[in-house]
Amino acid sequence: MAIVLVGTLDTKGEEFAFARDVIEAQGVDVHVIDVGVLDDAEFEPDTTATEVAEAAGTTLDVLREESDRGEAMTAMGEGAAAVVTDLFESGELAGVLGLGGSGNTSIATRAMRALPVGVPKLMVSTMASGDTEPYVGSTDIAMMYSVADIEGLNQLSRQVISNAALAIVGMGTTESDVTVEDRPTVGITMFGVTTPCVQAAREHLEGWGYETIVFHATGTGGQAMERLIREGIIDGVLDITTTEWADELVGGVLNAGPERLDAAAQTGVPQVVSTGALDMVNFGPRDSVPDEFEGRQFHVHNPQVTLMRTTPEECAELGEILATKLNAATGPAAVALPLGGVSVLDVEGKDFYDPEADAALFDAIHKHIDPAVELFEMEAPINDEAFARALAEKLDEYMRAAGVGP
Repeated sequence: MAIVLVGTLDTKGEEFAFARDVIEAQGVDVHVIDVGVLDDAEFEPDTTATEVAEAAGTTLDVLREESDRGEAMTAMGEGAAAVVTDLFESGELAGVLGLGGSGNTSIATRAMRALPVGVPKLMVSTMASGDTEPYVGSTDIAMMYSVADIEGLNQLSRQVISNAALAIVGMGTTESDVTVEDRPTVGITMFGVTTPCVQAAREHLEGWGYETIVFHATGTGGQAMERLIREGIIDGVLDITTTEWADELVGGVLNAGPERLDAAAQTGVPQVVSTGALDMVNFGPRDSVPDEFEGRQFHVHNPQVTLMRTTPEECAELGEILATKLNAATGPAAVALPLGGVSVLDVEGKDFYDPEADAALFDAIHKHIDPAVELFEMEAPINDEAFARALAEKLDEYMRAAGVGP
């Protein structure tokens, strides 16, 4: 197995050669993938830029003739993803290291995102000290800030690149002593305002022999769960906190995209879904909230997070969306309604208590849900222990019936 380097050898050949030499000095093989388009590689790679372009369904000559930087980076990212996937599936890949500015960061992380969670991925980048979400997405890419631009070798760049090379060697070649138990795995979604429910349900499930993975419903959290469902890592879903759909619908900052809630439905994974935190839309600091929302009900969660109460009209639409998503389920599915409130803020005396909005949400689900989807409700808030236990019991019932229980 080898550490794979993904880089533009036409402009960063010296730096990649240095990283290669540091890795090989540790007695570890290296496979270099060239994704440079502008010129020939400064040293001979194991996979050429020509081969990468062909893996993307184009040619290097075409990319050079068209001279479209954006199109070239997209193509080379797709090609690099195909190449690293082939190396991983053939057992030749121990980890991936990239170095670069915005261009190669885009290309190399596109390749890294194609690999399963758990495969070592490290990107040394000039972009690592800013917004890394476009590069990391819902994967486990480690970003290391290069401090200076990756342009030539000097006392600073040598140290940073050397540290990165040694880090990927450690991640890719050291045997982990982590014990992996063969237990059915349940994915659970959580927000701070649904934490008591999640903690209680998790304790029940783990007591019955399940392993649980909790995802923070911050957009990328929901995306990560969807991805792991499709990868077969998650056997059952307790989707307590579907708040990301409120952000998707209204325009908040923590949306998970329109495919949220699709993975379990399409793969047939048993799922129990609730309405956690659909009383809120998320924004950054209070002064970052768009002017169009002035006059709405707000709650400042902390200096960096401002919550906005969803209206009855928005809740009705959210109810229809949830019902539509669940109606597409190809496996056992249930929707659970906590009639006493959908978050710690949505109870009497708290900022987001709004029986009219909650009724609109629940009525829409009742109206649009298919009879094939089980619906149950309790006169309790979502964080009531009895409601949490009911959620866990229903998912346990589904998973055992499907043959994926403990």
